[in-house]
Amino acid sequence: MRTAGLAGLAAVASALHVVPALTVLPGLRRRLLPGLHGLGAPERVALTFDDGPDPESTPHFLDLLAAHRLRATFFVLGVMLRRRPDLGRRLVDAGHEVAVHGWTHDNLLLRGPAGTVHDLTRAYDLVAEVTGRPPEFLRPPYGVLTGATLLAARRLRLRPVLWSCWGRDWTATATADTVARTVRAGLGGGGTVLLHDSSCAAAPGAWRAGLAALPAVLAECHRRGWRVGPLGTHGLSAR
Repeated sequence: MRTAGLAGLAAVASALHVVPALTVLPGLRRRLLPGLHGLGAPERVALTFDDGPDPESTPHFLDLLAAHRLRATFFVLGVMLRRRPDLGRRLVDAGHEVAVHGWTHDNLLLRGPAGTVHDLTRAYDLVAEVTGRPPEFLRPPYGVLTGATLLAARRLRLRPVLWSCWGRDWTATATADTVARTVRAGLGGGGTVLLHDSSCAAAPGAWRAGLAALPAVLAECHRRGWRVGPLGTHGLSAR
């Protein structure tokens, strides 16, 4: 009986860890969790970037955003920020939000609860130290949430936010045209766009396609009367 009871507890613990990963399905989270999907005020579009800061690529995105006088949210990896804290400070100095993407770009389903909480706490502390302000948002690698991820987010007062459209700008075959068309296909008022300012977890040099596509994406938002900005001003749906 005791063995059966322990097995039952283990099954429950496993389910609690894995079930949140179902939110990686965009249709599910759009219907049930619009805030996690990144849906905000219908007249706005949130612009977000993952995987930096990267000295090879992030400065190019910063220059383009500065030319358009726009701010965005950058979900950074702790391992990347540790290498170049000056880029993290440059993000803040330019008025951008710095948020937590994790310590490394690992699928958190493959990490235990203790390791997950440790890594996210470590990333949170580094972002706060480098930028001088506590981060507000969390986006786990690959958009995969786990029970431990949600526990860490609650402890750190981080709000998990994924995305409503992306550009598939991490692939070796991505071009400015394919990225822009993919973003536009899912773009709508109140949406959150995911692009990448680094290729550290993607095909080498893939960031160039996202950078080249960004002016077309911004022009589409302008044409449709949507204001582009960071998540902090996006008016996200209730938690």
